[in-house]
Amino acid sequence: MEQNPCPCCGERLSVIGSRRRKYITSSGETTVLVIRRLKCRHCNRVHHELPDILVPYKRYGSEPIEPVVGGEVVLTVAADESTLFRWRNWFSHRAEHFAGCLASISIRCFNYSAKDLSALPTSVLQRIWRYVGDAPGWLARVVRPVTNTNHWVHTRSAFLS
Repeated sequence: MEQNPCPCCGERLSVIGSRRRKYITSSGETTVLVIRRLKCRHCNRVHHELPDILVPYKRYGSEPIEPVVGGEVVLTVAADESTLFRWRNWFSHRAEHFAGCLASISIRCFNYSAKDLSALPTSVLQRIWRYVGDAPGWLARVVRPVTNTNHWVHTRSAFLS
């Protein structure tokens, strides 16, 4: 069994259970997955092991979201126009963050220097594709390193009463 380190402190995670996670495919079908819940033995934080096909805090998988945020003209997604608008808005507000995270990860993990990255293309999407490629599945290849390094920006907030 693969042992993933805690994205916050790097220590060992223990399985503490599972939960069901629904997501919607490109065709509009709802699929249910069982997601492992993991707890860090050091910092006591709880994490969920998400597969690449999911985007944190999104009801749809990464496959239907990718062509919408990538600017493809012909869309075959079973979603209404307001959902497509929200995806585009979400990505446009987070794209610079994703590009920065990928650059940081590349410098840290692959020993690229800032000088190697200085000739960046103009579009933020092109800068993202420089790290993950533009082949299908690029959004999943963005999500995994950003979440696994604990740099995913979430918009959920909890109010205590």
